[in-house]
Amino acid sequence: MPPEPYDLRLSLEVLRRGPWDPAFRDGPDGAVWRATRTPLGPATLRLMPGAPVRASAWGPGAEWVLDRLPELLGAQDSPEEFVPHHRLVAQAHRRHAGLRLIRTGLVLESLIPSVLEQRVTTGEAYRAWRLLLRRHGEPAPGPGAGLGMYVMPEPRRLARVPSWEWHRAGVDGQRSAAVLRAVAVARRLEEAAAMDLPQAMARLRAVPGIGPWTAAETLQRSNGHPDALTVGDLHLPRTVGYTLAAERDADDARMLELLAPYEGQRHRAARLIVLAGRRPPRRKPRMPHMDIARL
Repeated sequence: MPPEPYDLRLSLEVLRRGPWDPAFRDGPDGAVWRATRTPLGPATLRLMPGAPVRASAWGPGAEWVLDRLPELLGAQDSPEEFVPHHRLVAQAHRRHAGLRLIRTGLVLESLIPSVLEQRVTTGEAYRAWRLLLRRHGEPAPGPGAGLGMYVMPEPRRLARVPSWEWHRAGVDGQRSAAVLRAVAVARRLEEAAAMDLPQAMARLRAVPGIGPWTAAETLQRSNGHPDALTVGDLHLPRTVGYTLAAERDADDARMLELLAPYEGQRHRAARLIVLAGRRPPRRKPRMPHMDIARL
């Protein structure tokens, strides 16, 4: 159990891919449910907030997830090492003192949905993830199935998803090809969970179709590295620029400049900036919704 204060829901929220994610559920009793595919097989994990957090698990991978529960909860994170350099960041740090950077130790389950989120709206990506799990995954073990939860398909099953099923899910050829290339080297990619950030980034980016944005979004969850900053995002540079310097149109270069004092902790700083809730006034229209399944 990470030291108090600790916010279970806030810390694990990064694993939820939309409000109807089949692999993530909020229980009516306050519990957090997670369906995952471990090296030993599928598992359903139930976490009940408290001091300590109470955990139950079902399925072939139950022992695996329980053995690694401290990492998942963020016990290896060191938020006390973070030094705020801006007033709003300091306020967010105090307000969200229970935030921990979690570590799943599983690369592919964060990589696949991150690939689906490339260059589309979050709604489109969440829909694709939902359909992928419900049509090609398997029901979560134990009580997870009764909650309508599903485990991500194993790599061999993903490799056999036909092209028309990707199209039905609204996933274009570039993204589906990136997924297929990733699952073909799944074992090599999973090794990145035990690597330092530069080596892990290089391992993921060696796969065509996985750029710095996708690699960072993956390693934030699988490795919990506090410096795994997302570069290439549509909104994050503007949010950082507006929060730290009252600038409406910051780009990646300007974001990196503003976050330079947080080197080593730039992902944590960016997450706190997002939690601060300041957004620049919208000038441009939202990204258009492109449902390729209707084409």
